[in-house]
Amino acid sequence: MYQPPLFRETRPEVLHALIRNHRLGLLICNGSEGPVANPLPFLLDADVGPNGRLRAHLARANPQWRLLAETPDMPVLVVFQGADSYVTPSWYETKRETGKVVPTWNYATVQVRGKARVIDDKDWLAGQIAELTASQETGRTEPWQVTDAPDTYIAAQIKGIIGLEIDIASIDGKWKVSQNRPVGDRVGVAEGIEAEQQPGDDMAQLVRQYGGLAGE
Repeated sequence: MYQPPLFRETRPEVLHALIRNHRLGLLICNGSEGPVANPLPFLLDADVGPNGRLRAHLARANPQWRLLAETPDMPVLVVFQGADSYVTPSWYETKRETGKVVPTWNYATVQVRGKARVIDDKDWLAGQIAELTASQETGRTEPWQVTDAPDTYIAAQIKGIIGLEIDIASIDGKWKVSQNRPVGDRVGVAEGIEAEQQPGDDMAQLVRQYGGLAGE
């Protein structure tokens, strides 16, 4: 990933927070006919090993797991996409001053590299789906639990999936959130996004935080 120093994010707690808040990662590896990629929801065990571990499951019918099982030393890449936003030049103070501006795109993203282990164990899979479900249901008025479904039904569902663990070899973060623009442009971007953003969109907050505008 291209990472200008100004956009590089290295703090583990920040990188881990993005993964936990945007669990759907894109698992990428090489196949005989080129790259293979599948979106999967991941759990992060931050305290396992020197860099942490990712856990996921995928459909047994998905051929990607067989590819990983047949080549256990194959490196994989998992991409987690955080907040993103189109940035119009109309928000820039520089547009009014010189007109020398162009559109861009702001985003926060994390890339994880490592090697995947395929896990075919019903107890492991049962724990995986229970924890993943709990991570998303917590906070709901009436959280759904795996045990709400009949045991025989869940057992049949588990037969149709396969597990993955990825010990993290490296983790890289890129927060491109207008830090490279003059202060007036950063203010304009934050205010412009706030005026148009959808509920749950935190890009304006990132622009203020990384642009030193927290008190604006």
